[in-house]
Amino acid sequence: MEEESLQKYLHQILRLKRSASNGGAPHKPILLLSIFELIRKGDITSNQIEITPELVLEFKSNWSKLVVTQHSPNFSLPFFHMRSEPFWRLITNIGMNIPLTSSHSIKSLNALKESIAFAELDKEFFRLLIDPIQNGFFVDQILEKYFHETRTNFNSKEYNVYDQLETQMLNDNRAVYSSRIQELKESLPQEQFEEEIFVRGGIFKKEIPKIYNYHCAISGMRIESSTNAQLVDACHIVPFAISKDDTITNGISLSPNIHRAFDRGLITINSEYIIRVSPAIKENDSPFSLKQFDGKQIILPTNIHFYPSIENLDWHRKECFVL
Repeated sequence: MEEESLQKYLHQILRLKRSASNGGAPHKPILLLSIFELIRKGDITSNQIEITPELVLEFKSNWSKLVVTQHSPNFSLPFFHMRSEPFWRLITNIGMNIPLTSSHSIKSLNALKESIAFAELDKEFFRLLIDPIQNGFFVDQILEKYFHETRTNFNSKEYNVYDQLETQMLNDNRAVYSSRIQELKESLPQEQFEEEIFVRGGIFKKEIPKIYNYHCAISGMRIESSTNAQLVDACHIVPFAISKDDTITNGISLSPNIHRAFDRGLITINSEYIIRVSPAIKENDSPFSLKQFDGKQIILPTNIHFYPSIENLDWHRKECFVL
């Protein structure tokens, strides 16, 4: 029975419906390789395939390793058009319709995220893919069929997009990073720029809590979970919409309730890294009150180069803090 299933899905993935232009569109094979790899790593744990920064990043990384044609690396296209394959179903958000272009394609990553809750792989197919040997078998077959000339690049670490972006976020100052974002906006098509921002935001959300050892910098809360659930947020000090800055010094790790209070200016941090609570708030006496933190110093990263930027904290205090 398992052998029948394996042969059925092998037949389907080796006969993907693709545009024949430029030797055949590589988008669907790249997306499948990316999904299979995240299943192998344990990052995808069910047959519900969500649109995550990790998946888009894996797609971009595999594209850079394997694709040598002039096709555009648009993640949204295969995620949407895979619905023509028998093992893939799109599940829309409640009350949402998928907005399509005149050519019956998806408009952009943002349109995809707004309308699609997740894609669903056949459960039978997913059960095969969680087995490392069978997963590797499908990967080898896709590489041989669609990327025969470049398949040796697949396991190369030379094309690690995550490391490249992480280095920028750890080492760039605000001006350099903002300049990079502006250059990308001017040089990339809109859909690719949206994907770039989505991926960078995902890296920011992972790196900031890690730098603070998964503590809330204000309350000190730290909860570890065997399910890898992250219970502190990566908070931009100056919102990205204003600063175009995903560098580490524009971030701070906060628990969700304090993150909300910080964004609304009910709590701030001065240039000595001392917490200030807005005099405008009224609270009852409880273990969850904000005023208990007033006058205390935040928890700081062990590396001084990753301390929150004084310039950014000054901006927050002047522009957001409620007096």
